Amino acid sequence: MGGGVGLSVHGLFRVATEKSLFAMPETAIGLFPDVGGGYFLPRLQGRLGYFLALTGFRLKGRDVYRAGIATHFVDSEKLNLLEEDLLSLKSPSKEKIADVLETYHAKSKADEGKAFALEEHLGRINSCFSANTVEQIIENLQRDGSPFALEQLKVIQKMSPTSLKITLRQLTEGSSQSLKDVLTMEYRLSQACVGGHDFPEGVRAVLIDKDQSPKWKPASLAEVTDEAVSSYFRSLGSNDLKL
Repeated sequence: MGGGVGLSVHGLFRVATEKSLFAMPETAIGLFPDVGGGYFLPRLQGRLGYFLALTGFRLKGRDVYRAGIATHFVDSEKLNLLEEDLLSLKSPSKEKIADVLETYHAKSKADEGKAFALEEHLGRINSCFSANTVEQIIENLQRDGSPFALEQLKVIQKMSPTSLKITLRQLTEGSSQSLKDVLTMEYRLSQACVGGHDFPEGVRAVLIDKDQSPKWKPASLAEVTDEAVSSYFRSLGSNDLKL
């Protein structure tokens, strides 16, 4: 979840099991999907990544693979055997590793009969989240009016308005940037968030006091100006991330 995803999701091989849980819940704590979220999320199918980033929706088990976040799915009880087979490879190569993973993937049975949890909603996600502004996304969800759309609307309205706006711009810009450039951008965002109001307040409300009642400032999307959003993306000059 969150930054922990960023430590692994950029790897060539990513294995999920029926016990896997994926989420990018940062907008709920006044942050944004960091550690390269701006790179991998907009590259998922359709507008799925934008949906996951803005709502913090949780994917479980084989759905982590179906969403394109994991490259392979392996039954958790087989992980020890998989590890042994990988360690026993003579002169390991990408091709040999892929062959081993494919063998285990093909034999996996857990969650096999379950449909992708978001399958029936993908068209709706693509339609509602194909917008240039958070306000338009909210309008799209309201206009759609389905139970699923209204549930996502309810979720989004609890999130930090500032986080929602910087996250949408982060993914929009990251969709055409290199990973290096995305990480530089996200470092700038992280420094601005640490010095702002919503991130400390979100951590307090969700992780420390656990009252689940953050007091966002600004409290509405209308109050978060384009100028304020742009300030989060400003170069840090000599303090910019160097890779």
